[in-house]
Amino acid sequence: MVHLFEPLTLRGLSLPNRIAVSPMCQYQAQAGLPNDWHLVHLGGLAQGGAGLVLTEAAAVLPEGRISPEDLGIWNDEQAEALAPIVRFIASQGAVPGIQLAHAGRKASTHAPWRGSGSIPISAGGWTPVAPSALPFEASWTMPTALDAEGLAGIRQAFVDAAKRALHAGFRVVELHAAHGYLLHQFLSPLSNHRSDAYGGSFENRTRLLREITTDLRAAWPANLPLFVRLSATDWVEGGWDLDQSVALSKELKALGVDLVDCSSGGLSPLAKIPLGPGYQVPFAARIRAEAGLPTGAVGLITEPDQAERILAEGSADLVLLARELLRNPRWPLRAAQQLGAEVPWPASYARAAKGPVPIR
Repeated sequence: MVHLFEPLTLRGLSLPNRIAVSPMCQYQAQAGLPNDWHLVHLGGLAQGGAGLVLTEAAAVLPEGRISPEDLGIWNDEQAEALAPIVRFIASQGAVPGIQLAHAGRKASTHAPWRGSGSIPISAGGWTPVAPSALPFEASWTMPTALDAEGLAGIRQAFVDAAKRALHAGFRVVELHAAHGYLLHQFLSPLSNHRSDAYGGSFENRTRLLREITTDLRAAWPANLPLFVRLSATDWVEGGWDLDQSVALSKELKALGVDLVDCSSGGLSPLAKIPLGPGYQVPFAARIRAEAGLPTGAVGLITEPDQAERILAEGSADLVLLARELLRNPRWPLRAAQQLGAEVPWPASYARAAKGPVPIR
């Protein structure tokens, strides 16, 4: 038995294996619209054998983009442009999924190769929104604290985005509440200094995420799974931590979430992260054990036997790969060969499946 290539059934959907493409920003969209880059990038990963292909973070509002080049799904034109990409992913036997996001105070920033920090308003940037008027760093643009009307608009934007995603053909929605973006900003007491119903206590800081989760579960078909990505810890004393992540995951399970995608960090530049192979796997293991909810493990997972061991030991139900798939888009096919699993190759590539053969 090779656990990595067992199907994973969540609600009425079955993933063909336990390998998922983790959301990775590409900074190649224009006005939120995908293009040939996204077709080749995501389509190639589907050809490579991943069971689930998640898009990069798709902004639910224009001001929710991390950068001006981020993917969006705040209008119908963007959903229509995503539809042929979704169809191609599905045609390769993979399940297409989308991550819905709002960057909050980390919006309006440069693509990584263009610099760091906020883009000035004069250079095409915009004023971000956040739980509180606290910038990510002192040199970044001061965000505007969201009022009741702004919060209601964001809730509706997530619902509208989910409906567009369904129309485009996506079968999995992941709600991004990690990496220091808006929903994570509400969770952490380091970034949430509110004194209303959305700040202070654990119940209040988790309120917006719970409300949006409830909204999405009502809008998203009952037979299709809903994921939530969490940063299990801020890696900063006094911030969001694993105990709170476990408690929240129990509530998310009751609200109809089907899997917690366990990452960490991103909220504070003061974080001290002990990077190493599989360094976030213990988060997935504890949430899975204590919340009774399927989890995904991500973070410096690079080798097939490492991924197989994570699943075999019961630390997670799904393994998400990111940079390793950029280095080797056909990692799942190589993993199958290394672990002795029989999996189908794309018909046009099948001649390469068995190693060198005479030219015909």
